[in-house]
Amino acid sequence: MLLTVSCNDTEKLSGQEVQGEKKHAFVILEVHGFPFLNSTNMTNFAYGFAANMVAVLLYGSNVVPVKRIETGDGMFFQWVNCAGIWVVSKVGDLMLQSPKFHPFAMLGGVIWATGNIAVVPIVKAIGLGLGILIWGSSSLLMGWASSRFGWFGITAEDVSRPLLNYVGAGLCLLSGLIFFFVRTDVQLHTSSESTPLLMDRRQNSGGYGPSSSEFWIHFMGPKSRRFMGCLLAVLSGLLYGSSFAPILYIKSHSSCHDSIFHGASLYDLDYVYAQCCGIFLTSTVYFVIYCAAMNNRPRVYSRAILPALLSGLMWAMATYCWFLANNYLSAVITYPIVTAGYGLVAALWGSLVFREIRGFGNCFIFVLASCVVLTGSMLTAVSNL
Repeated sequence: MLLTVSCNDTEKLSGQEVQGEKKHAFVILEVHGFPFLNSTNMTNFAYGFAANMVAVLLYGSNVVPVKRIETGDGMFFQWVNCAGIWVVSKVGDLMLQSPKFHPFAMLGGVIWATGNIAVVPIVKAIGLGLGILIWGSSSLLMGWASSRFGWFGITAEDVSRPLLNYVGAGLCLLSGLIFFFVRTDVQLHTSSESTPLLMDRRQNSGGYGPSSSEFWIHFMGPKSRRFMGCLLAVLSGLLYGSSFAPILYIKSHSSCHDSIFHGASLYDLDYVYAQCCGIFLTSTVYFVIYCAAMNNRPRVYSRAILPALLSGLMWAMATYCWFLANNYLSAVITYPIVTAGYGLVAALWGSLVFREIRGFGNCFIFVLASCVVLTGSMLTAVSNL
């Protein structure tokens, strides 16, 4: 994952000068064993930090537009959401003058879209804040492990302070376990649009079977629903955490003369369009399979269309901001901050706005787990400085 693999393979030219493919050079000074940015590079640092913060806010808020909108089983939502992602990536591709397209990068989109299917059930089962925090923690662990130990053909990355690295990863794992003790108060709301479009009217008037707006998550008890929501959040996080591995694989083999990716770009933004094409293509395949399984009567909610598009636009813009921050800073710094940061933003939405977490004990456990994952991500970032 993008946790400890550098976004730009660099070559030392003269002492402290380092130059990436896009020539974003910076100088690092060692003071008492700790590196600091030279004042001449404070502009690059400011740009990278600003882009990173924008990514945190957008990632942590991208599910908010559909929080109070009925989305049914979520299959129609995820397809419209991915369409919005693809639109932004197409505009970005044109702005970047259409860099070389690597179909292998689409595999990351396939992985991401598979995890994205579970977003609606997760939010309905355990809430916005807790759901994103859990999948953020598991995503961070997957990203750390894949790059630290060289999974998926990525070159294993050594860190300058292994102890801090392992402690940080352990804290992230601990936070995920603590989150399981948080009990959320999630209301399975009923929308004014209780009947989806394209449904057989006879299903709604006969009184046979469940309401057309309900699906399997509605028929589970509170404990079973909570367990299933946490399990899906962990699985989605693992998929999210490995979704950028194909891009890293391409970049790590760009210098190998016998590789088909020899000479591939080291600039992260050049791969966003390919990945988003994989996202939209995979979501379309899943939606077609869903339509066939529903006998061509999918649950389509018209009120969810614009919020789902907005959610997709926010996610894609956040990804561009994050990759841009990687170019100015380093992925080993940006990834832990982004992963922990957007989880905390989502937690604020869930606890302060949607009142999903109530009671002093619940709030205390929630704040404790949030502090643990934040500390773990910071230690992981610092371990490679």
